[in-house]
Amino acid sequence: MPISALNNSVIGIDATYYLEGAAKEPLLSAMGGFPLGLEPIFIRELHDLQSVGLRLHFVFNGLDDGVNDDPFGPSLAAAKANAAAFETYDSNSAAQAKELFGTSGSPPPAALLGFLKRLLHKLRIPFTVAPFNALAQLAYFEKHPSQFIDAIYGPSELFFYGVDKLITKFKLAYRPHEDPRKGVVKQSSHFIPEQSEFEWIDRRTCLEELGRIPSDLFADALLLAGSRTLGPFPAIKNFEKGYTIREVTNLLASYGRSVVNLCNHYPDDKQIPRSVYLNYLDQYKRVLTGIRHHIVITMEGDIEALDKVNAPHDLHDCVGQRLPEELNMYLSRGLIQPRVLNWLASGRILMLAPYDGGDSQVYQNLVRVQLDPLRKQAIALLADSTHRYWQKKEMTTKYWFDPRQEANFNVKDLLPSPKDSLASWNVRGSVLSGRQQMLSKNTPTMPPGSLCFAVRSLQDADFAASTVTSRSKDGRELLGTREEICANAVWRFLQLRGYVDQQHQLTSWGKVLNSMLSVMGYRLERERAALLAVELLRFDLLKADTMFASYSGAPFRSTDIDRRNCMLVSRVACLGRLIHQQKGYSGPLSRHLQAYHSMISAIQASMRDLVEVSMVTMFLEGSVEREREDWMDIALTLPFFEEDNCGLGVAVLQYLDELCVRPDPTSEATRIEMKGRGPDLMKYCDFELSLQHGFELWDAVYCGVKQAKALGEEVRELEMWEEVDQWLSRRR
Repeated sequence: MPISALNNSVIGIDATYYLEGAAKEPLLSAMGGFPLGLEPIFIRELHDLQSVGLRLHFVFNGLDDGVNDDPFGPSLAAAKANAAAFETYDSNSAAQAKELFGTSGSPPPAALLGFLKRLLHKLRIPFTVAPFNALAQLAYFEKHPSQFIDAIYGPSELFFYGVDKLITKFKLAYRPHEDPRKGVVKQSSHFIPEQSEFEWIDRRTCLEELGRIPSDLFADALLLAGSRTLGPFPAIKNFEKGYTIREVTNLLASYGRSVVNLCNHYPDDKQIPRSVYLNYLDQYKRVLTGIRHHIVITMEGDIEALDKVNAPHDLHDCVGQRLPEELNMYLSRGLIQPRVLNWLASGRILMLAPYDGGDSQVYQNLVRVQLDPLRKQAIALLADSTHRYWQKKEMTTKYWFDPRQEANFNVKDLLPSPKDSLASWNVRGSVLSGRQQMLSKNTPTMPPGSLCFAVRSLQDADFAASTVTSRSKDGRELLGTREEICANAVWRFLQLRGYVDQQHQLTSWGKVLNSMLSVMGYRLERERAALLAVELLRFDLLKADTMFASYSGAPFRSTDIDRRNCMLVSRVACLGRLIHQQKGYSGPLSRHLQAYHSMISAIQASMRDLVEVSMVTMFLEGSVEREREDWMDIALTLPFFEEDNCGLGVAVLQYLDELCVRPDPTSEATRIEMKGRGPDLMKYCDFELSLQHGFELWDAVYCGVKQAKALGEEVRELEMWEEVDQWLSRRR
């Protein structure tokens, strides 16, 4: 149907479905981080949809649904597929490996939701985060008397929720043209609305084509065929030639159109015992109950179960625990991500496999032992600001590498949280602006809410003492501006991580962080790298030890000393950002550095958890003005929202490793030649400028390491750092 038929219509879009059908970066799972080249593609498509009169409203999934029989399965399958792709790459089959990476199932759409939210905010396209399932929220929007949306773009699972028609695909047309310089046909950016179409399906047609079956049989057949909320009926997984919805419908009809009969009487065998079918029946009942009484955020802002009069008392077992409505409101606006909220609501912390598989002992120790106190701190701080029910919540932690083992604890054992010790951060806007002006005299502008501003401003002991402030008791002097909220949230976060003490003075680790930021020139784009470098140092992970012996992509040329030095510098460079065009990555890969990046990513996720909870608790305790519209501005101002990939580490490794086999690796001519080969090694990136950034990052981290040692902090092998610095100085 021509897309012009949707002119002046509000289209509700399921964000996960949109990402599943959108353009892909094949090597994204091999590199990690946010996509390099998808932003201009998405922007063009969204602009073109708007240009023909479509008004878009995206809906994101919120908390996880209550039914998930195999939480680790998808991440383990993706990690296995990634490993197979790397094996293919290592056998010199780069093109085939690229295809395998692209179909590995990672990163899943959920990993790109932050990227999409940031992009939508940039384009001023509205979105809502549902309390739980985005499809239920979209169905509510469409059925509401005010008809908040006119049509839905999403999967066939929407039929579960009573939607009659849905859009499944946009087919946008573009005018091809000849490029006279290259003699090839290219797709221009010229959109042709009159040739653009969309595909849609409706329930009535489906029922007719399946033999005029009743709607409830159709809905059950769709459920049994497999969806996001319920896997396929166990027996049909083994069908050699796959299965169609017609075959599932016929199967169900042969058992009296009853899923109960099907699960109770379908022939069992050695592969699938009866217990599997009975367990599936229990899941089906819970999913069906969740569909009938799904939880939505109403047009009035309330969180409600549909048909709540007939909802069972144990609905939370089918959908999930409902959080306080204030937290749901912050979730719906994108102020906080679902991760910590999911933990608290479900009582389960599920640590999934990273892209590389997380097979190394060092990574497993990081997530199981070293990051566990940070997760508990975030949960305790959040629970301590909510109802007492949440402060007595039983919690379980499970890991992908040992799923049968559970680590149990109760939130009450984590209390009291640090909430009271953080309450002295209530610095007002006038103080912030005055300090910002003073700092900007000698360095680039550092906005309040940045790590640079937070750390640099506390260098002055007198100013630090003046930031010890109390919360307004009468509610007349609430923190109101984005700058006030973000600045105080970041200071609270720094205190949680031990960079600032209770008197608001920089600790020794705070001074180490400041020394790194100082060498970087207090540049905002590098502040994330500086703090993560300190965290790696504190966890004793910023070193050249062999961590991933079975992984390819480590330095392999020249002497042991050269390989050690190249490894340490490359790992430091993994913290930085590759200077790259807005195109998908095309260059060498390293599973070794991918695994190291997984550790950086895990630490960054924990840092984001703490900074978000530090901010949200300010809202919960009534320190902040709640009537506002700048929710995503606040979320994007706080650090650790975006994530870089390991590309800069790969670039530095390629350069230094190649130098090692040259007759004179330290000569200026050799270095110039190697830097000039950048376009051949890595397309679309400024190789020389990227190397410069990587080496500047080394300088800052090395300065911090020396500062840590001077302040009495435990730093392993300082002599090695000195040797590597001297080695690198002759090769930059």
